[in-house]
Amino acid sequence: MIVYDKKKVGKRIRKQRDALEISREQMAEYIKRVPRFCGDIERGKVGMSIETMLSICHLLKISPNELLLDNETSSISDESELIMAALQNCTEKQRKDALALLKLFLNAIK
Repeated sequence: MIVYDKKKVGKRIRKQRDALEISREQMAEYIKRVPRFCGDIERGKVGMSIETMLSICHLLKISPNELLLDNETSSISDESELIMAALQNCTEKQRKDALALLKLFLNAIK
C-alpha cells in the first residue's frame, strides 16, 4: 500500500530547495503562500493541495512522483540528483566550465 508520509515529503522538498539555493521566502512567494506554511510543509506538520504541490514541483524541478513516492535509492543517485539540480541553475557557459573541471578532476584521481 502507498502511504502519504508528510514528513518524508517535507524532507524531500527542503533537500531540493536547499540544493537549488532557493530560500523559504522565495518558495513562499512563488507558490503564493506565507513562509510559515512552507516551513510547516517541510516539517511534515501540514499537507498541501494538489495546486500547491504542482507549484512546488515546478519550482524545484522535480516530478510529483519524485516528491511523493519513497524511492529507496542509493546515495550515489541522491548525489547525482543534487548535482543535476545545481547545474540546472547555471548558465550554459557555467555548465561547460563545470564539465571541464569534472574531467580534470577525474583524470587527476586515476
